[in-house]
Amino acid sequence: MPELPEVEITRRSFADQIMGAQVGALRLGLPLRWPLGCAAADLVGRRVLGLTRRGKYLLLQLDRGCLLLHLGMSGSLRFGSELAPPGRHDHFDLQTDRGCLRLHDPRRFGAVVYVPSLDDARAQRLLAGLGVEPLDAGFEPERFYQALRGRRAAIKQVLLAGDVVVGVGNIYACEALFLAGIRPTLRAQRLSRARVARLHAAVVAVLQRALSLGGSTLRDFASAQGEPGYFQLEAMVYGRTGLPCRTCTRTIKSIRQGQRSSFFCPQCQTF
Repeated sequence: MPELPEVEITRRSFADQIMGAQVGALRLGLPLRWPLGCAAADLVGRRVLGLTRRGKYLLLQLDRGCLLLHLGMSGSLRFGSELAPPGRHDHFDLQTDRGCLRLHDPRRFGAVVYVPSLDDARAQRLLAGLGVEPLDAGFEPERFYQALRGRRAAIKQVLLAGDVVVGVGNIYACEALFLAGIRPTLRAQRLSRARVARLHAAVVAVLQRALSLGGSTLRDFASAQGEPGYFQLEAMVYGRTGLPCRTCTRTIKSIRQGQRSSFFCPQCQTF
């Protein structure tokens, strides 16, 4: 699944190009996770004012209303003036005078939802429960510590839930926990202030490094301009079951937590 770095890389890769574009047409393919929320013709003539991000949602702000885009499990966006004719997995084409914005999603867990404003009930259902942005000033060690004090779930599960800190998906949660020396199974409430501070710093460092490397391309992720990411080449534990730890040479282990695999080093992550 595209995680925060991949979504942010996608945003950066076409935000400037689509700014000020006027919508000329909208093509919808097979149904996505949720209905669009308006007639396709209603968007014709509207102008793009900006492109922002909240968690894993991209917010395409229009002169009237906003489109919320989510990449789901396997989605990706492309933007350009010379895209190929749409294929069977291309389910949304927003034609503008600056180019076409296309959502490609083989599994169709992605979404494009129109809301008249971010105060709309549909927008609130999707966005209101999201935690603090991990790369914003509001993500502070003490605030993070206080949020974890009442959580009995494993720290890895709390990171993935997204209601404490948003966008730290499976890849980056595994990598941040390794960097902080914390087992993914440890109850969140057992973390001391000092260890929470280490985890806070690790989350920020890992996400910033992922952004600098264009995100992670495990299968077919690419930016809206078709550029892959390279963070996976530097992963310390994610996807490395049975391989030696890059730090201590002990064998990397994996376990199942919920529906996801957690990767860790039994020597480096002792707490």
